[in-house]
Amino acid sequence: MPATYAVVSGRYRSLSRHIQWHQAVPKSLLHMSCRSCSPLRLPQFRVDVQHGPPRGFRPRITHIMLMESTCRRVHTQTILVAPLMFTGLLIGLWIWKCIMMVVFQNKIIYMPGLPPNARSERIEDWSSRCGGVQWREERTKAADGTDLAMAVATVPLPKGNRQVAVDVKKSVVAHVYVLYFQGNASSIPPRLPDLSWVLRAVSDSKQYDLAPMELTFVCLSYRGYWTSRGRASEPGIRLDAEAGANWILQHHERTFGTDSTTKPILLVWGQSIGSGVATNLAATGRIPEKLPLQGVILETPFLSIRSMLETLYPQKWLPYKYLWPFLRNHLDSYANLELIAQKAKEKDGDAPFIYILQAERDELVPKEQTEKLHERCIELGLPVEKGVASVAFHQEAIARGPGKKLASEAILKLTKRALDASR
Repeated sequence: MPATYAVVSGRYRSLSRHIQWHQAVPKSLLHMSCRSCSPLRLPQFRVDVQHGPPRGFRPRITHIMLMESTCRRVHTQTILVAPLMFTGLLIGLWIWKCIMMVVFQNKIIYMPGLPPNARSERIEDWSSRCGGVQWREERTKAADGTDLAMAVATVPLPKGNRQVAVDVKKSVVAHVYVLYFQGNASSIPPRLPDLSWVLRAVSDSKQYDLAPMELTFVCLSYRGYWTSRGRASEPGIRLDAEAGANWILQHHERTFGTDSTTKPILLVWGQSIGSGVATNLAATGRIPEKLPLQGVILETPFLSIRSMLETLYPQKWLPYKYLWPFLRNHLDSYANLELIAQKAKEKDGDAPFIYILQAERDELVPKEQTEKLHERCIELGLPVEKGVASVAFHQEAIARGPGKKLASEAILKLTKRALDASR
């Protein structure tokens, strides 16, 4: 109940001065009280002459001003204490989890330390499973100086023959480069056996009558992954992708010379979150003009990080999908497709061919997201094709035979299309 205060004013006269004074006292002192205030009688005013009436003088009250003040007491039943504390604890944990999701989102999205030995893997540990494909480790630096690791292999592309021409540097008209971006966990070496199978299928294929050519496959390790330095974040990985493209051009010029007629054909391949890295590079990345992008392979892609929040946490009572305004990582392939189409129109050139590889039993990315990407490409006029790896989960798109075959056919199709466009 609000307690009432009164401002009591009075005056007295003397021969030498006329003094006015006032003092605020609780209204309860004027015999008016609230439930929690005990009534008291108005005391005698004992103040100095300079500030009030003389000692012992009983003033004549001239006026009273009323003021309100809060005086409350909260009474809680004992039986409600435990439920209130439990509810407060849940609310505190809910808020704490939201804060942790926002602050540590880079560690949640990018997981270079899973499994625990991911950063100590070696190419030699997996070379016996690569079917004769020789992989080597290369190093490069991003624009901000971050040291990056890559696994690189080269295979021949003659028609149905594993033997390369005697002097391939003089007879080849083009050289194919595939820049590979991995998913969010593990490292490059464990992926090499499956990628080697794809490369062998490409090299042995009789589907197209290709000139004696070679294909160099470059697996880029993001910052913080494998033996690369730094910490993973989307802005940093953008720089890493650009560094991979620059290394490819430098390697091509070292191999064939700066004035060579051998043309480089660049394809980028992104798996899971790597698909967002691939579309980032194709849409806004600084790719050297001498290294035109001819094709993009998207393996088990999703629309964006925001869409995955809604997919993984669909419950309305969970806060995570509502935290998207605080995202620092977007990997928005849906928006990037529009930028790719606009970029092609501005340069009055051909847009890169988009090949989407979907896992039939993908337990993480709903097939509706893959279909939306496919429909978006058609809507924007981008050349696109979609393949479905049967009986494959999210991580098994190229781990099974059907997916390996589709991936190798995609590389061959994009290569043949690039050769036809250059003639």
